[in-house]
Parts: sequence; C-alpha cells; structure tokens
Amino acid sequence: MKKKKFKKKQTNLNDQKLGQTKNSAKLVLFVFGIGPIIGIIIFLYTKGFFNSPTI
Repeated sequence: MKKKKFKKKQTNLNDQKLGQTKNSAKLVLFVFGIGPIIGIIIFLYTKGFFNSPTI
C-alpha cells in the first residue's frame, strides 16, 4: 500500500519536472533564437545600415 502512494507522488514530481523542463526549453529557445536577431538589428542600426543614402 505504501509503495503505491510513493509511486503516485513520484509520478506527480516527474510531471512537475517535465513542465519546468518544457518552460525552460522555451525560454532557452527564445533567448538564443530571438536574442541574436535583435542584437544584429541593433548593431546594424548603430552602423547606419537603415539610414537612407544621400545622393
């Protein structure tokens, strides 16, 4: 009887860990996916890439 209760608690802990893993995976993908794009845009903006050329 005790083993079944322990098994159930362990399953709940695994589900919580899986949810935390999914959230942290989404955060990592967002930071490493969107972060460099934003960095490149800021870099190009500071170098005047988006300014219209004067003739």
